[in-house]
Amino acid sequence: MSGLKAVVFDWAGTVIDFGSFAPMGVFVEVFARFGIEVTIAEARQPMGRPKWDHIDAMLKQPRIHDAWTSRHGKAPASADVDAIYEVFVPMNEEIVHKFADLVPGTREMAQSLRARGLKIGSTTGYTRSIMERILPLAKAQGYEADNLVCAGDLPEGRPTPMNMYKCFLDLNIWPAHAVVKVDDTDVGIDEGVAAGCWTVGVALSGNEAGMTQQEIAALAPDELDRVRQRAAGVLRARGAHYIIDSVADLLPVIDDIQSRLLAGQRP
Repeated sequence: MSGLKAVVFDWAGTVIDFGSFAPMGVFVEVFARFGIEVTIAEARQPMGRPKWDHIDAMLKQPRIHDAWTSRHGKAPASADVDAIYEVFVPMNEEIVHKFADLVPGTREMAQSLRARGLKIGSTTGYTRSIMERILPLAKAQGYEADNLVCAGDLPEGRPTPMNMYKCFLDLNIWPAHAVVKVDDTDVGIDEGVAAGCWTVGVALSGNEAGMTQQEIAALAPDELDRVRQRAAGVLRARGAHYIIDSVADLLPVIDDIQSRLLAGQRP
């Protein structure tokens, strides 16, 4: 397949863990250990970032910042982020296997991409130690990427384009407009846009909807559309060129991008 050369996927909320639930309970529990109650909604706001940056962003949220200052007698600092992070990572490692099911349609979608001659890359806000738990579980279900760029692999991660640049090197692919980035988070779209790639936002299986498959299936059509439009609005505002419900809907988008490339269009 000429034109497009690769598709780079996020992991949680995009190809595994429908609704992106694995880190949520851990964030709530780890903050509780430091005497701070946080909500799932507060924990979701910085999703997609490297987990140290995620914790830092949570501590900068005004309510959590004030709660921490009141509880600990001083404003949160980098050392506090370090302390929370040191507790968070092993906790996330211990539970992530429970949230490693593929999003429906992922395996078939990946097979179709490979049949088109495309490489499959991946970036994530997870650390490599967490991904070491996930990779064999995904492979056993029939999904395997050609590379992996994790939080902490590079000095700067999302929302910068550095993870994508590493994918270009790992996969030996260029130019940027020959690559599609697929992600369910705002910063994941950011990294694709910053790198000069086509970007596809995942609305219903990911963090912005934040619902299980069963919850999505139970919604009335008008309610489902409201959830879809709310999630799509966040991703589109960050520059997503396309919005899909889940990766099961990706192939028509890939074909459209291919047609646009052959017609001389660029992201």
